[in-house]
Amino acid sequence: MTDPFAPTPRDRFTFGLWTVGNPGADPFGSRVRPSISPVEIVQGLAKAGAYGVNLHDNDLVPFDASASERDRIVAEFQAALKDCGMKVPMATTNLFSHPVFRDGAFTASDPKVRAFALRKAKHAIELGVELGASTIVFWGGREGVESDAARDARDAIRWFRECLDYLGDWSQAQDYQLRFALEAKPNEPRGDIYLPTTGHMLHFIETLRNKDMCGVNPEVAHENMPGLSMVHAVAQAMEADKLFHIDLNAQRIGRYDQDLRFASEDLKGAFFLVRLLEGTGGYPRYEGMRHFDAHAYRTEDIDGVWDFARGCMRSYRILAEKAAAFDQDAEVQEILAANHADAEDIGALTAAYSTESDAALEALDLDPDALAARGHRYERLDQLAMEHIMGVRQG
Repeated sequence: MTDPFAPTPRDRFTFGLWTVGNPGADPFGSRVRPSISPVEIVQGLAKAGAYGVNLHDNDLVPFDASASERDRIVAEFQAALKDCGMKVPMATTNLFSHPVFRDGAFTASDPKVRAFALRKAKHAIELGVELGASTIVFWGGREGVESDAARDARDAIRWFRECLDYLGDWSQAQDYQLRFALEAKPNEPRGDIYLPTTGHMLHFIETLRNKDMCGVNPEVAHENMPGLSMVHAVAQAMEADKLFHIDLNAQRIGRYDQDLRFASEDLKGAFFLVRLLEGTGGYPRYEGMRHFDAHAYRTEDIDGVWDFARGCMRSYRILAEKAAAFDQDAEVQEILAANHADAEDIGALTAAYSTESDAALEALDLDPDALAARGHRYERLDQLAMEHIMGVRQG
């Protein structure tokens, strides 16, 4: 029997080399799995039904590789991509692992470190372009502090802006057709990270010289760690036409960055996120990649890693079907229509000011007690969502 939830390249699912290739090490224990080479990752993801693979520069090319080693590794990787029909939609640069970045990269107090970070980012962009990437993600893992005595945050934000402006200008000078996606995180590995949420990043982008080429890359875990809503972060990014990339995983609120299999925690949050991306509620569907930035439990062997990868994609497919069923449910549509009803076209009055609309607004017969007495049936609406999620709703 054909599996209706089996992923195909049409779903545009991607994984990072660092996700499937995660060996299960953590701060309290060494690796528990053997390495999976980039070529093997490409082959395995293609077999599992993924569209493509993403990477940090040093996921593929070691930090200290010679030029000849770099070219050999890249050529082997490109051959595997071609053989498997896989793409590299996104590339990024590792500005957090090497000790040189212990005080930051673009926000480091030492201008020589900022210069080194810029040069490394340029080379990573060149690698991404060579592999066919159209999106470059910037995650500032070390862009923060443990103590605000270290620097004035205004300096850090200015240095961050200068570096991104430089890279934007340089990319355009090379005639690269790229989009930059900025990724926020509140903390870890730094005590506090600058620009900690997607909302912060969206404002910061408006201060950049090349703001039109810059958007955001929200991540479920990074928004959920401090208890924020990933659905609202993504909706704000979509409303601003700034959702350039997205990282899908799962996270328990208040924990360290867990990068769990997509939808394995907060199933309702995952449902509403998929509903948002798929556009089943009425807005256009998000046409970008569905990137899974997660990794298998430390308990798993290599077979378990592929169980993890298939599970991410399968859960997304299942939730997409349930989201469509929810929005096609007649009772759901009835409740939503009742709450959004506007027989008197009052919404037109509040949409924009004019002297005429303001006069009409003042003339409205608005009884706050009568308005306050009305229930909205959100309890029933949420229960319908839960029943669709749990697979018992047939309407």
